[in-house]
Amino acid sequence: MCWQIELLTLFPEMFPGFLEFSLAGKALKEEKWTLKTHDLRQFGHGKHKAVDDTPFGGGAGMVIRVDILDAALQATLPQDDRPVVYFSPRGRVLQQKDILRFVSGSGLYCICGRYEGIDDRIFQKYSIEEISIGDYILSGGEPAALVLMDACIRLLPGVMGSDTSGEEESFSEGLLEYPHYTKPAKWQGYDVPEILLSGHHGAIAAWRQEQAEMVTRMRRPDLWDSYQRNSNLKNND
Repeated sequence: MCWQIELLTLFPEMFPGFLEFSLAGKALKEEKWTLKTHDLRQFGHGKHKAVDDTPFGGGAGMVIRVDILDAALQATLPQDDRPVVYFSPRGRVLQQKDILRFVSGSGLYCICGRYEGIDDRIFQKYSIEEISIGDYILSGGEPAALVLMDACIRLLPGVMGSDTSGEEESFSEGLLEYPHYTKPAKWQGYDVPEILLSGHHGAIAAWRQEQAEMVTRMRRPDLWDSYQRNSNLKNND
């Protein structure tokens, strides 16, 4: 069975978006994954299919109503073990380990919020993972959903040209990726490191590991600390 993703959104026309023009789009045509969108507006109330209302206690913006969201989930939520994800600035920051977990399953169900968010009571009834893609605010969850989809789909079997490509990328071992070079070997006084032209695979692998560690230590000390802790745990096993 192919990997399945379903989205609950006020803007179903935003999908598959830019993914249509990438490896993900090709994989969609080849049915390596499937996409299904659900229009939250269809569950709205009244002539204008309203889905939101003013927040209790006052404040700016509007909040998506819990009864409408519940009706939508009751009608569309798959009866399987797929994780249900809601995109929120207060959520846990998305990491590569989350992507690997999502890809290992049968798919995802994503809730894309708008306005000031959704009525918090929905989290008391449903098991929903709150995910953030960074410490900044978007107009809604749709761009975040596309980011998550792209990160997952590219790791599905047969999507990338080489399975080793994903294994050597940033975060795959807790490190940022080593520098890459291609032709020409000499360019405007800037030369490719000689070791990469040597043909000595062992030395090249050692150089790349050293570079990955150096880049991570300099640019992402948080990742470096985590990498060192994990390395120490492995050495102590």
